[in-house]
Amino acid sequence: MKISIILAHPDKNSFNHAIASTVAAEVVQNGHGVHFHDLYAEGFDPVLPGKEIPSEAALPQSVENHCNEISSADGIVIVHPNWWGQPPAILKGWIDRVIRPGVAYNFLEDDSGEGVPAGLLKARSAIVFNTSNTTADREQSVFGDPLELIWKKCIFELCGVKTFYREMFGVVVTSTFEQRRQWLDKVRNTVNHHFPVQDNKA
Repeated sequence: MKISIILAHPDKNSFNHAIASTVAAEVVQNGHGVHFHDLYAEGFDPVLPGKEIPSEAALPQSVENHCNEISSADGIVIVHPNWWGQPPAILKGWIDRVIRPGVAYNFLEDDSGEGVPAGLLKARSAIVFNTSNTTADREQSVFGDPLELIWKKCIFELCGVKTFYREMFGVVVTSTFEQRRQWLDKVRNTVNHHFPVQDNKA
C-alpha cells in the first residue's frame, strides 16, 4: 500500500511533528510505501490562482505531483493543529489546489456543479490527527467540533473515502511527557489498525 502523509505545522519541535514522524515510521515498519509532505518545510503555496479553478487547467508541476500522489494513495493521514476550529491556512490552500475536480471528485453528467459529486479518491481509509488547547468537552459543547464536519463530511466522504477516523489530542500546552508518550502509543495503534503489516504473500 502507498500512504500519503500531509503535515501542517510551522514549528519543527511541535507535537504535530512528533505525531507525523511516528505515523511515517509505523507505516514504513508495516511494509507500506510513504509519500510524506511537510507543507511548511516545502514552502507549499496555498494561494489558488483563478486560472487553476477549471478541472482541465494546466497545473504547476509541484501541484500536479501532489494531485497524482493523493489520487493514487491507498491511505491518507493528515496531521495539523486546531486553529480557530479550522486547519492552518497552508493546509486549507492545499485542499483548494489538490482536492480538485478530476482528481478527488467529479460532477455527474449534466451536473453543472450544483449537485452532489462522485468521489474519485482511491484511498479506502483516511486518518486525521489534530492537536488542541481546548478541552474535548468544551470543543464539543461550545464549538460543535467543526473539524470533524470539515474532514469527514465536507472532504473525505464527498471524495469517496469509506473509512474515516479522527483523533484530537489535548490539552497539549499543559500535557506531560507521559501523556504525550501515551498519545503517540495511540497514534501507533491507530496506524496499525488501519494500515496493518503488509502481507507479502498476497
